[in-house]
Amino acid sequence: MRVASVNVNGIRAAYKRGMADWIAARNIDLLCLQEVRAPDAILRELVGEGWHILHAEAKDKGRAGVAILSRNEPVATRSHIGEEYFETAGRWVEADFALADGEILTVVSAYVHSGEVDTPKQVDKYRFLDVMTTHLPALKAEKEHVLVVGDLNVGHTKLDIKNWKGNVKRSGFLPEERAYFDRFFGEEIGYKDVARGLAGEVDGPFTWWSWRGQAFVNDTGWRIDYQMATPDLASRATKSVVDRASSYDVRFSDHAPLVVDYQF
Repeated sequence: MRVASVNVNGIRAAYKRGMADWIAARNIDLLCLQEVRAPDAILRELVGEGWHILHAEAKDKGRAGVAILSRNEPVATRSHIGEEYFETAGRWVEADFALADGEILTVVSAYVHSGEVDTPKQVDKYRFLDVMTTHLPALKAEKEHVLVVGDLNVGHTKLDIKNWKGNVKRSGFLPEERAYFDRFFGEEIGYKDVARGLAGEVDGPFTWWSWRGQAFVNDTGWRIDYQMATPDLASRATKSVVDRASSYDVRFSDHAPLVVDYQF
């Protein structure tokens, strides 16, 4: 099973830049999107036939939006994280899929707030992360296999940001934010960071680079896109790849897709 996740930074812009060619070449079973930033009708028109589409739009036009595209139809879906405050935020969507052995795989496409220090945006980011600290263990306790993927907008360790020293006071690498991920990936909550587990203790591989300057050319990036899995599911991951574009001018987003293969 091949699972891909990517923040498209606007699905219409991504398709204009060639995203459809990437999809056609990758033989993906589950495709999770963040920052769709388009009405459902537009998403379905662009993606075309051959997919079951679960899409949680944001109430604010042109903001956020997450989706799960699957080759097989889900057996159940949920359109938000369960907290009323975020019900129309377009930041969390869940789908359950039946596996060949009769077990159920729960997949989440998530988009955590980017945040900004000392602003309401950062307050909302912490509030969302707080909800995740209760919802993730609940999913893990109730479901057989859980896979949470998406743009989580936090670099967990020094390996996840090229210039980490200059970003310790910036949203995305604040110690308070990283502490949430210590819990997500620690004994308390018990999920596994699939890409890090397969890559080992190396820089990155990064998944986001600013459009500005020479960040992409110099690989001055951040690893803020994740696939988080319950332990048994994580043990089935065989390969993780960041589909970094060959050059700046052929990027379809400021994020690169994170693609992981799981063996069942």
